[in-house]
Amino acid sequence: MRNLQQKLSIARGEKPAELLFKNVQLVNVLSGEIYPTNVAVTDGRVVGIGDYAGEKVIDLNGSYLAPSLIDGHFHVESSMLTMPEFVRAVAPHGTGVVVIDPHEYANVLGLDGIRYVLESSKNLPLDFFIMLPSCVPATHLETAGARLTADDLALMIADERVAGVAELMNYPGVYLGHESELDKIKAGKGKAIDGHAPGLRGKNLNAYVLAGVRSDHESTEIEEAEEKLRLGMHILLREGSTERNLATLAPLITPHNAMNCSFATDDKLAGDLVSEGHIDHCVRKSIAMGMPPITALQIATINVARHYRLRNYGAIAPRYWADFIVFDDLKNVVVRQTYKKGVLVAENGKYLGKHPEIVPQPRSTMNLRYKPADLEVKCEKPGKIKVIEIVPHQIVTKEILEMPKVESGNIVADVERDILKLVVVERHRATGNVGVGFVRGFKLKRGAFGSTVAHDAHNVVVVGTNDADIIKVIQELENLKGGQVAVADGKVKAALGLPIAGLVSDRPLDEVIKRIADLNAAAAAMGCDLDAPFMTLSFLSLSPIPELKLTDQGLIDAVHLRTTSLFA
Repeated sequence: MRNLQQKLSIARGEKPAELLFKNVQLVNVLSGEIYPTNVAVTDGRVVGIGDYAGEKVIDLNGSYLAPSLIDGHFHVESSMLTMPEFVRAVAPHGTGVVVIDPHEYANVLGLDGIRYVLESSKNLPLDFFIMLPSCVPATHLETAGARLTADDLALMIADERVAGVAELMNYPGVYLGHESELDKIKAGKGKAIDGHAPGLRGKNLNAYVLAGVRSDHESTEIEEAEEKLRLGMHILLREGSTERNLATLAPLITPHNAMNCSFATDDKLAGDLVSEGHIDHCVRKSIAMGMPPITALQIATINVARHYRLRNYGAIAPRYWADFIVFDDLKNVVVRQTYKKGVLVAENGKYLGKHPEIVPQPRSTMNLRYKPADLEVKCEKPGKIKVIEIVPHQIVTKEILEMPKVESGNIVADVERDILKLVVVERHRATGNVGVGFVRGFKLKRGAFGSTVAHDAHNVVVVGTNDADIIKVIQELENLKGGQVAVADGKVKAALGLPIAGLVSDRPLDEVIKRIADLNAAAAAMGCDLDAPFMTLSFLSLSPIPELKLTDQGLIDAVHLRTTSLFA
């Protein structure tokens, strides 16, 4: 490690740098320029731009050199990969930093989940910054595996890898001034405070911002994002596996307001990360829609770093970490090389990093208590029932009213009208809580599939055409100690074990991708035409997101945050 005096000597040109990136087209996100130059690097940091000598010279022959990319908001659990395997997936796409909210780990394991994330993300060629989960549980309308208070957050806020307090999902609690929510904001004072306010507008939005919330990634309409931007919120342009808002929101962005925007993926599956890309996909898509390349790259780098106060990340200038991407086409940014602190960690789509030491898995989290009769729904009165209707590529749902199909006095799935049974079984404390509802949008003709990934409390969630297959799915999930399973006619068609908190696989990246593909193929063979059926299913328990959801406590009116009857 060279001390500051030695680095200053190199910066003055008196000694050669350890590395010299020569003949680059520098993408300077600080000045908004692209120009030919050289970049000198020592001890993993940029020490100078311009005419320098280097002990080792890397001649890029006119290729573009830009800062590596930063994801402003991601739940790494949604990839179902361990930290090292996630890095293997995204480093070839130029990702150098990810701001993560271990909200799912925390809802299952509490502070132990956050500690597991901190420990398992050390010594990797990608830097993870943690936002402390603020809503564990997300609402009082579900049973999670833990409960975190403002005092719990205060215990960890000073950690240098903690960037702030994660999304305040109980946004009514914030704008109504509930002390429990305001105390969480106070615990993060001096660091970033992330928001989560789908559809919030007008005076209540003013109150939400006044309370101290500084960002939002839930805008689905351009007018909503514009109003939030005008009130000083940092807008995270989200493009995940199912939540795809970039195309809608990108026209809002101009060179005058882009500094207040970042990219985020929120939730993205392993296969999508590898095949479609990570933040590089957001950059390419934005440029294809007409955004200036330098603006797209600023949104993907320096804007995120500044918002989350990530010192020495997000740009190429003296003192900044030598986190670089190399590419050849400014209009179609395909990352050829990724450097982390001056070390080549990925090239031409291949990860070059080493495997770190294995971190011990946390405790088992499958504690179920239920009986088949819990899945039955008696037809209490004639008339319509409330059905959850899926909105494609969104996590919001609609409430619709439909006449139920009744057999032997019980309401059952109606395959012909695509009204399927939806079941949620509490898995953390063996409470015996079972929620049952109905959903339209999966189009299954037979069988059932389910998962222990079910935002936010992550209980068991299953959709199916008949009770026998639904029960078989629950049994298989229990045997796997968490996972995802597809069953038809009593036989398992595909499965992925998720033994780490019921959220994450302990298997290598390639195997996880194959098993996810097998699960999707099984769902398709049963009639489902959704792009990401299991991820779509995982959001149907997300009680803070309108309009209608299902948790272990029953059917939820997510607009007014209260339980509601199945019957209209």
